[in-house]
Amino acid sequence: MTEPVKPPRSLLSAAGKAIGDYGMIRDGDRVLLGLSGGKDSLSLLHVLLDLQKKAPIKFALAACTIDPQSPDYDPSPLRDYVPALGIPYFVESFPVLEQAKKSMTKDSFCAFCSRMRRGMLYGCARREGYNVLALAQHLDDVAETFLMSAFFGGKLRTMKAHYVNDAGDIRIIRPLIYARERQTAAFAKNAPLPVIQENCPACFGMPTERMHMKTVLAQLERENPAVLSNMLTAMRPLMGEPVEKPRRSKKSLTTESTENAE
Repeated sequence: MTEPVKPPRSLLSAAGKAIGDYGMIRDGDRVLLGLSGGKDSLSLLHVLLDLQKKAPIKFALAACTIDPQSPDYDPSPLRDYVPALGIPYFVESFPVLEQAKKSMTKDSFCAFCSRMRRGMLYGCARREGYNVLALAQHLDDVAETFLMSAFFGGKLRTMKAHYVNDAGDIRIIRPLIYARERQTAAFAKNAPLPVIQENCPACFGMPTERMHMKTVLAQLERENPAVLSNMLTAMRPLMGEPVEKPRRSKKSLTTESTENAE
C-alpha cells in the first residue's frame, strides 16, 4: 500500500471550508470520486484521503475513471496507482467519441461528453452503492462557466457546490469549489502526482469556448488581482445555499473540524 501525498495546508483549508459551508460530507456517506487523472481530480483524491484519515466523521471513499476510448487518453497508469492507495477503483469504458459522431446535434463536444461521462458515473455509483459523487471542478471552472452562460446562453447560472441529481438518489459535491486552478497545478507538480496529459477528450483537439473564457479571465486577473474573489461573491447565490452549521453533538465534516485535524 502506498502512503498518500499530503496536500498543502492552503488546499486542504479551501476544501474544508467548502465542505463545511455546504454540508457536503456526512457521517456514513459513501463517496465516489470522478477521477480523470488530471491535476484537479488527482489533487481532490489526496485531499479526500487526508480528510478521511483525520476528520471526526467516517465516510467511505472510492474512485471511478471514465475511459472514452479516445486515442488521446490512456488511463492505464491509474489502474495500479489508485488501488495502491487503499481504496476501491472502478473503470467504465465506452466509445464516447464514436457516440458523439453519431448522436451529437447542436451541443458542443464538451457538453455531450460531460453528459455521457456523468451518466456513467451515476451508473457506477448506483451499482457499487455510493450515495455521493465528488467532482473536482475548482473556482476557475465555476467562473468560466458563469461567463459562458452569461455571454453565450443569456442566463445567470454556474456550477452548484452541492445538489441532488434529478433521480434523487445521488448527491453531487464539488469540494474544490473555493480552490484555484493554480493550487492544484502546484500540488500536482510538487508532489509529484502521476498526471495523465491530454485527459479531456471532449474537445478532440478543437478550440473551445471554455478555453477562450480562461484566457479572458487570466487577462482580467492581471489587471485586477481581486477579480476571482469578487466573482465568487457575485456567484454565491447561484452556487446553492450554504447549510446551517450543525450542533457540536452532531457529526459532520465542518470547516472547524478539518482545520483542527491538520
